[in-house]
Amino acid sequence: MSVETVEKRSTVRKIAPRYRVLLHNDDYNSMEYVVQVLITTIPNLSEPQAVNIMMEAHTNGLAVVIICAQEHAEFYCETLRSHGLSSTIEPDE
Repeated sequence: MSVETVEKRSTVRKIAPRYRVLLHNDDYNSMEYVVQVLITTIPNLSEPQAVNIMMEAHTNGLAVVIICAQEHAEFYCETLRSHGLSSTIEPDE
């Protein structure tokens, strides 16, 4: 009886690091404007979700808008900034 060894090659897929897009509170933009910018910038974001994000930033000074791949996070952050909102990204630990 012979024993055969089958070598299995496993492919390890590295998951792209995720990033948080953060919205900072400001004293310049109206709450309605912030909600509108969030809805038009972030895909599939509902108005109630946008209101919650805006209120969290207003109350706590900072809110997580979305957690996504770095390339998307940079795009959303820049888009929010281009509309006059204060936004940054950070790695999602």
